[in-house]
Amino acid sequence: MGKNDIVKPSILPGFMELIPEDQLLFNKMKDTIRETYEKYGFIPLDTPTIEKAEILLAKSGGDTEKQIYRFKKGTTDMALRFDLTVPLARYVAQHYSELTFPFRRYHIGKVFRGERSQRGRFREFYQCDIDIIGNGTLNIIYDAEILSVIYATFKNLGFEDFTIKINNRKILNGFFESLGIKNKAEVLRTIDKLDKIGENDVIKELKDIGLTENETNKIINFIKIKGTNAEILESLKSIEVENQVFEMGLQEMSTVIHYIKSFNIPDENYAIDLTIARGLDYYTGTVYETFLNEYLDIGSVCSGGRYDNLAEYYTTQKLPGVGISIGLTRLFYQLKETEIFGEKTPSTLTKVLVVPMDEVHNEYSIEIANLLRNENIISEVYFEDAKIGKKLDYANKLGIPYVILIGGNELASKKPALKDMRSGNQNNLNLDEIIGILKQNI
Repeated sequence: MGKNDIVKPSILPGFMELIPEDQLLFNKMKDTIRETYEKYGFIPLDTPTIEKAEILLAKSGGDTEKQIYRFKKGTTDMALRFDLTVPLARYVAQHYSELTFPFRRYHIGKVFRGERSQRGRFREFYQCDIDIIGNGTLNIIYDAEILSVIYATFKNLGFEDFTIKINNRKILNGFFESLGIKNKAEVLRTIDKLDKIGENDVIKELKDIGLTENETNKIINFIKIKGTNAEILESLKSIEVENQVFEMGLQEMSTVIHYIKSFNIPDENYAIDLTIARGLDYYTGTVYETFLNEYLDIGSVCSGGRYDNLAEYYTTQKLPGVGISIGLTRLFYQLKETEIFGEKTPSTLTKVLVVPMDEVHNEYSIEIANLLRNENIISEVYFEDAKIGKKLDYANKLGIPYVILIGGNELASKKPALKDMRSGNQNNLNLDEIIGILKQNI
């Protein structure tokens, strides 16, 4: 093959590909999220990446239809999943008789959206979802439990200063109804833009969709109610909105706040915020948005809420639920941009590099590596013919903390040399001593 035949290696825009140390860090975050979800009793679910187009487009229109990757193979019309919620809805409807409710599932997987490529926005990305699905009904206490899972997840990821903002769509919808506003969904989507476009532009958009100046002012004053959680609840009670939906939402919010305390969530990590609306149409009750207070420009890092009927397009069964999603790919990218991760991480999982000094020591080196692996110590053998400096440089570059050197004396005495790559200390020890030191320090 000639030089002109070489294809320049590259990937499509909007896709993330990581170098080894970043991939290990990404996997660690993913594993932490998975372990936290499992600790709360959520079970894993994995649905096909490709679904029938009619399933994904059952609720067609809007951005979804524009962004979906859709194609045909023969006569089969299919598409790549654009989130994990629609596949969940299909799954629960399809396997309804085989599931035990409330059904608690987590799903960590890739989704695909044909969005305009821009910095920090991806066309292929991981989502980490949990949902609790009820059969006919679902107790409001689960909404408090979901918030406790958000709290535990971000604590386990190493964050301290974050706020889970909570609201209830019934409170907003009931208030809009009390004002006689008909186009509630448009108003909700506009309010949800407050952090992105600011108060003045929200006011302008509210007027553009047909609200009077009086209605607009009342809405702005309403969502700007501030104070502690208890003070906001008292303010909502005191304005005496005569609307059944509003009263139901206020009761739900009061119950959720009460049980959040039972889950021992610190007051500084959650707050009622009446500006949180979640623009998606299917949310009907509690809604959540999570913010890292030192990195507010990142935006919400975990969001979700309560919905009345998950699978209405696939079954007549009423399946209410509550859930949240973490966009892991976007979160990881943005945290890397802020340099929050600090020191460079190792480029390998290997903890011990076994180095035979020459070919005659290979078999004993393999024997040692097998022994280490049986003790659950991640190890590898360096078989390349190279000078000792190059072999040690390999360990240094990858961040391998220990090297075991095997030469003639080590083979004869059965006492390999254990080198600590961080301190430089090196000692000839028997294998039991080596294993003891490794287990204590890695």
